[in-house]
Amino acid sequence: MRSPLVAPLLFCLLLAAGNDVTGEEENRKPNFVLMMVDDLGIGDIGCYGNDTIRTPNIDRLASEGVKLTQHISAAPLCSPSRAAFMTGRYALRSGMGSTGRVQVLLFLGGSGGLPESETTFAKRLQQQGYTTGLVGKWHLGVNCEHRGDHCHHPNQHGFSYFYGLPFTLFNDCVPGEGSDVLADLQSTLQFMATILGVGLFTLVCVHLCGLLEVSQKLLVALFFFSFAATAVWYVPFKLLPTWNCIIMRNQDVIEQPMTVDTLPQRLLGEAQNFIRRNSDRPFLLLFSLVHVHIPLFKTPAFAGKSRHGCYGDNLEEMDWFIGKLTETVDSLGLANNTLMYFTSDHGGHLEDANSVVGQKGGWNGIYKGGKAMGGWEGGIRVPGIFRWPGRLAAGRVVDEPTSLMDLYPTLKYLAEDTQPDRHSDGYNLMPLLEGKVQRSDHEFMFHYCGVYLNAVRWHPPGSDSIFKVHFFTPNFSPPGAGGCYDGKVCLCHGEHVTHHDPPLLYDIFHDPSESRPLTPDTESRYAEILDQTAKAVERHRGTLTHKHDPQSSAHSVQSQMTWEKILWKPWLQPCCGTFPFCGCKEETSHS
Repeated sequence: MRSPLVAPLLFCLLLAAGNDVTGEEENRKPNFVLMMVDDLGIGDIGCYGNDTIRTPNIDRLASEGVKLTQHISAAPLCSPSRAAFMTGRYALRSGMGSTGRVQVLLFLGGSGGLPESETTFAKRLQQQGYTTGLVGKWHLGVNCEHRGDHCHHPNQHGFSYFYGLPFTLFNDCVPGEGSDVLADLQSTLQFMATILGVGLFTLVCVHLCGLLEVSQKLLVALFFFSFAATAVWYVPFKLLPTWNCIIMRNQDVIEQPMTVDTLPQRLLGEAQNFIRRNSDRPFLLLFSLVHVHIPLFKTPAFAGKSRHGCYGDNLEEMDWFIGKLTETVDSLGLANNTLMYFTSDHGGHLEDANSVVGQKGGWNGIYKGGKAMGGWEGGIRVPGIFRWPGRLAAGRVVDEPTSLMDLYPTLKYLAEDTQPDRHSDGYNLMPLLEGKVQRSDHEFMFHYCGVYLNAVRWHPPGSDSIFKVHFFTPNFSPPGAGGCYDGKVCLCHGEHVTHHDPPLLYDIFHDPSESRPLTPDTESRYAEILDQTAKAVERHRGTLTHKHDPQSSAHSVQSQMTWEKILWKPWLQPCCGTFPFCGCKEETSHS
């Protein structure tokens, strides 16, 4: 006979179990899905004012979350911007700022990269029990001293899973698209090798015809010299698709050179599968898209569908990827416990265009300048969208200055990481995103061009104005142009810039396109603004010394952007197979 106490007892046990499950869900740390696009202009997106390109999925994220209108990259180029994003610190603190021509990593076989001493938000979250993954572009180095030491690799910087490009997507990866890497040096080396080869051939012919007696030792020496010159040109540069255009899964090279046409679909599939595999535990996914960096894709499903040629097609394809990843999060019931973030590493590349394809770089809206143009707003103001249903109010817009570097302290805060850390240049965004405060903690922001302080932004307390002081600006070419069209990329030093004394001053709240410089006659606070920014610069430079950063190494930061660090070294080259016979193809089932 069943006891009358059994039913009440079972009910109590089920209720207790249900409460335990509910408690676990409430106490579980949030997931993070960070989506970073490459070279996207803020003017390319519908919710930022573009009404001719269709970006419904990104627009939906903004309507369901918080949109930042003054979200600032710490640098206008890939490697330094991504280093600052990952570490929450200006790039020069990690040696990722340039002093000369080379402003980003150029060879996967170089020794430069994000130093082992630096800490990324992935490493901090990994220490808090998160499963961490990076799918897509890295571009912060791989090896230091020998092939396989992986000192700069994502796995060494807190990402427990990596699938993607340890370098970046660039023109050399696609036949017929030209070369991005030191094109003038390539031409010089090719010319020298050709002259030596022609000279050697001529001497041999003259010698064989008996017209001139030539020492065999001279001919042998000239042969080896000509061979060496040809090798110095041909091996590093003409084989770039093999050296730089590769795919890795964790520390294994799985495709070399990579098949570009199927790359986007494979990256999306890997990102979706990472979320599915880890849906029952706290995770961080950085989906670092290769769109919309050149070379542009020609995916049949999107080709010719936009009103802006191949670039517009790529934008709409990228938006579709964002939608599919959002759909994955929502379909797994993770939306209410997942912070999703969308941004770009810097502004669009204005100078990239040709007569066949048209414009191949992004549009930066009303803002002046673009990629690689120092502190001009078009190169550093980027989209910033956060979605977290139930935690962040839908449709909220924040006009305050914020930074990509703010992600580091924000993720730490949400992961309940309270351990000591190094000096940070970012601030926790949650009070601003949730509407608990109305003012950004960024009273001052510093805009670098390489290691050179290019501009300073000041948001005075109690004022809507946001003043920006430019100490120097890049010299556009040809004169009168809106970018550096002669060289394709602006530089930060020497004859490539113009220094301003007194500095150029703008109020970008009232003049966001930076078209009307202020003067003592037009701005009553002119002298005060210059004085306050000068004092802020002095305080900021004081934080760059190690006595102000007790968590740093005792030694000064070594530059990662020197020629010695940048140039190709055969013994550092990642290789699938036996070097130099590198080659393999990934077997994939991604649809």
